[in-house]
Amino acid sequence: MSNKQVKNLTIDDGFLSLRCLSPKKLRFEIEYALGKGTTSNSFLFFKNNIQSAVLINPPGANFEEVFIPSIQRIIPKDIEELLVVIGHINPNRVHLLRHLSNEYKNLKIICSNPGKKLIEDLWTQIKPSKESVNEANKLVIPPIPEIKLIKQEETISIFDEYLLTLIPSPTARWPGGLITFEEKTGLLMSDKLFGAHICTDEWAERNRSSTEEERRHYFDCLMTPMINQVHRIVEKLELLNISSIAPSHGPAIESSWRSLLNDYQRWGDQQSKGSINIVLLFASAYGNTASIADALAKGISSTGVHVESLNCEFTTTNELVNAISKADGYLIGSPTLGGHAPTPIVSALGTLLAEGDPTKPVGIFGSYGWSGEALDLLENKLRDGGFDFGFNPIKIKFSPNAEMLKTLEETGTKFGRKLIKEGRRQERLLGGGINATKSDPALLALGKVVGSLSILTAEKLEEETKVNSAMVASWISQASFSPPGITVAVAKDRAVENLLHTGNFFALNILNEQNYQKLLKQFLQPFAPGADRLSGLELLYTPSSQPILPEALAWIEGCVKQRMECGDHWLIYAEIKYGKVLNPNGITAVHHRRTGANY
Repeated sequence: MSNKQVKNLTIDDGFLSLRCLSPKKLRFEIEYALGKGTTSNSFLFFKNNIQSAVLINPPGANFEEVFIPSIQRIIPKDIEELLVVIGHINPNRVHLLRHLSNEYKNLKIICSNPGKKLIEDLWTQIKPSKESVNEANKLVIPPIPEIKLIKQEETISIFDEYLLTLIPSPTARWPGGLITFEEKTGLLMSDKLFGAHICTDEWAERNRSSTEEERRHYFDCLMTPMINQVHRIVEKLELLNISSIAPSHGPAIESSWRSLLNDYQRWGDQQSKGSINIVLLFASAYGNTASIADALAKGISSTGVHVESLNCEFTTTNELVNAISKADGYLIGSPTLGGHAPTPIVSALGTLLAEGDPTKPVGIFGSYGWSGEALDLLENKLRDGGFDFGFNPIKIKFSPNAEMLKTLEETGTKFGRKLIKEGRRQERLLGGGINATKSDPALLALGKVVGSLSILTAEKLEEETKVNSAMVASWISQASFSPPGITVAVAKDRAVENLLHTGNFFALNILNEQNYQKLLKQFLQPFAPGADRLSGLELLYTPSSQPILPEALAWIEGCVKQRMECGDHWLIYAEIKYGKVLNPNGITAVHHRRTGANY
């Protein structure tokens, strides 16, 4: 596939799934980082002899040029009533709703109360971008259609044949969340929950393992910072008589849907057990500030620090006070609207200044279109309040690109590591400065397991931008003869981990005992977030364009085939097709450790 398209699949009589497919990722948000495209799934109930239809979860503006004609081929413009059930609200979806409203004069919207507020806020606004002026000149904005509110779980009948249960499912990221369950078919249309950004023709996944990596990546990027809210929703869904789940993104889950619910519980439990907590406060008018928050939160979470995300526009003062009082650090992000911070952010800032601990680190971030006064306000007020900044204020014009997302995630990782380091320092002080675990006999024995010293390098083309990274690796082992394969253990908080998903290539530069010190020093130095670890080095390249260090003893090129979660590391299995010994007389450098408690 090279272009966007819509595939209509019949689920039942008068019940269709309209699957918008894009083989290329649509945006630079961090959840699209695997580069496997996406699917946007919407659902349509209609009868040829009845002048009404129900559309559930239409896509955003990215699919407008293929989705609108597809709908028009099924639903006539003069239909008496077109009901649109919509959960998560963002500028792209509102853009498409406006277009639909221009085409269908009898369109009505069904959404939750927070969803209604977001629609009203966004209906006449244009997302700031370089093309905004041209967009404004072309845009014809119809009146907001009639809106039916879903304030609590409600069941509606369609054509006396289908029963739709509408379940409000608000989260920090999607306060207007609305999940739909159809009783006759047992189909749960789960909106953002359980999704995965992967483009596939198939209606449903072959088995759980076939999309587990993509669903886990999606979960880590979006669900982890609001896991308590997600758990509450999942518990409610388990009471339904589900036969299959169809999220807004990715293939449906049929026979193994209960396994996925269990995975959501397990993945969330891993993160919520963190002893260090960050509260992330944000508001996002156009989605850009939320994208920055997602990248920072993913970086922090990779260190094992728990992040709790709160949307200030839909969070009570009591909830803010409670979260701030329990936090070990704070992040606060804001857009700039009309030269000001949104009122909910100003209120949250006041709460943070009153209830927060200035000795705990804080970070501020946000996006802006033509000015950035909101970020200046946050910075000045927090500095005047004596707060310690964990990183320099992050101010991004419009939306972050691939390179900036990498920098944001690494900034979050550095922030999380700083908190962990401080926590360990306090533990040593309380324990008299003795770290007993390092002298554990089993760990001392484990330290006698040795590995070859190598530099792992990886590079990936993201649209027009090259993203690369590298790390010192010593937990390496040959894993198979046919095909030749190796395993590499990579800590979850390593910057290069994002470039080591299934299908990605990398190079393993095996170091020479005679000259490895210089390279080791180069790659063990602390790098600033987003820094190019290969800058200034003379490089060769593998057949798949992975960086080779000429000073290495040998190199091999690997293609990632599997990933297995192992505590605080990912175990990467890669097949080897190319390699070369650069110095036949050299000897492999080996890493000897005193204890198995650290590298």
